[in-house]
Amino acid sequence: MVPLGPLHGACRTLLISLLLGCCLLPPDVQGQEYLLRVEPQDPVVPARGSLLVNCSTDCPNPEFITLETSLLKEPVSNGLSWMAFQLSNVTGDSKVLCVSFCNGSQMTSSSDITVYRFPEHVELAPLSPWQPVGKNLTLRCWVAGGAPRTHLSVLLLRGEEELSRQQAVGEPAEVTTTVLASRDDHGANFSCRSELDLRPQGLGLFQNSSAPRQLRTFVLPVTSPRLTVPRFLEVGTSGPLACSLDELFPASEAQVQLALGNQMLNTSVLSQGDTLTATATATASAEQEGAREIVCNVTLGSESREIRKNLTIYSFWGPTVNLSGTIVNLTEPTVPEGTTVNVTCAAGARVQVTLDGVPAVAPGQLAQLQINTTERDDRRSFFCNATLEIDGIILRRNRSVQLHVLYGPKIDPAKCPQHLTWKDRTIHVLQCQARGNPEPQLQCFQESSGFQVPVGIPFRVRLNYNGTYCCRAVSSQGTHTLTVVMNVQDRNSPVVTIFMAVLAILGLVTVIAALLHIFRVRKRNDSYHVNQGSSTWLPLTSKRPNEVLGEEPS
Repeated sequence: MVPLGPLHGACRTLLISLLLGCCLLPPDVQGQEYLLRVEPQDPVVPARGSLLVNCSTDCPNPEFITLETSLLKEPVSNGLSWMAFQLSNVTGDSKVLCVSFCNGSQMTSSSDITVYRFPEHVELAPLSPWQPVGKNLTLRCWVAGGAPRTHLSVLLLRGEEELSRQQAVGEPAEVTTTVLASRDDHGANFSCRSELDLRPQGLGLFQNSSAPRQLRTFVLPVTSPRLTVPRFLEVGTSGPLACSLDELFPASEAQVQLALGNQMLNTSVLSQGDTLTATATATASAEQEGAREIVCNVTLGSESREIRKNLTIYSFWGPTVNLSGTIVNLTEPTVPEGTTVNVTCAAGARVQVTLDGVPAVAPGQLAQLQINTTERDDRRSFFCNATLEIDGIILRRNRSVQLHVLYGPKIDPAKCPQHLTWKDRTIHVLQCQARGNPEPQLQCFQESSGFQVPVGIPFRVRLNYNGTYCCRAVSSQGTHTLTVVMNVQDRNSPVVTIFMAVLAILGLVTVIAALLHIFRVRKRNDSYHVNQGSSTWLPLTSKRPNEVLGEEPS
């Protein structure tokens, strides 16, 4: 308890005043009505404290002065008309009575002693760990002890803001008030304080406060969180999960749990403003195959919101395509020509497989083929298609494998002409192709000289290339040959030269004959053109020399 003002030595000052008063009493007071006084009048003292009480009178010859009280008393001093008593261990309110006789008459005077006590205990009732915003909050305070109660008040505070002030009533005194919780109250301190006001008695204001209690308020919407999950998840794979909720306060203090069935997931939570988002990764295992629930639970304060969504975990391994036989290379399945190969296609239970268009008998069964390999099977691909139906959704997977067949080399006559006629000093390409696995090497040699001509690339033909060639394809699987005849002709052949000369002579003779014929025709013709611009012409006749011009024949 802390006093707000100093406690003055009131008793000592009063005693001195009384003593001085007694000494200064007027001497001749016979026949008057005398008074008896008790000082201090109606004092206030601390519990178990002591008090100096003085009984004094203005009677000049008092016969007897005493103090009547239930308290322990001890005379400490006296004079002609006064007497002082020391009261000790004052534990409760009481009344003291001064008694004296003057001239045979009894005089009395009384004073009420009030004992003050500081409260022994001030406590604010525990608050709810979380208080919903917009709901009433009841604050309750208990004050044990404290007196006098008429001067004892109890205050309920938010920080230093006074919410309620009431007089302490009862033992212990209980004071309550109700406030409406708001967002601003989050983190606020509430407390209770007692005030013993003895300032009118000249002592001061004494306060005692409880330990503060912090309030946490929250807002949790009635709507459910939003949960995003994949519809399906394959065994051995992982999928992202996301759960979010808006209009939370304070969002940073919300707790979020994401679970796959009974398995709690490692969750990362991010809050931004009043929005909370939690993410996690779900990994499917074979033990969880089937329909499972993803649960998102958001807890804030004393309330929680939950949402559940279904997740189907399935097993869809494969499909796998297997080749069995005399496999030479496991990385690239390779078999010799004429080998019997079994091809199988399989997947998990409840999966329907189809191998090269041929379905298995039933879901979960194998699909298989058996072939006797030929060169046409080289680089043949076998396709396996698997389908699985989950909750009305068809899932598909495909896988293929390519078979390599080893077979001997072959030169295709259709792609390698056996008879060729080329001109000397011209550029040509010997188009010959050979097939086989492994790919064969193809070379063409002249049988007479062993001369090799390029295959598949341009080269200039010479007269000495004329002849018969042996084209040979060679690989580890064998050899194959094909004969090619190459006829190379000289570009300046004598027959061609003579023929061209004859044609030139004949052409010259023809031109000369034509010119002579035209000249003869014109010479025999006596008609001449007089005016080429007119269509009128006159025939001219020849005259003998002795004929006279202008004379008409007789």
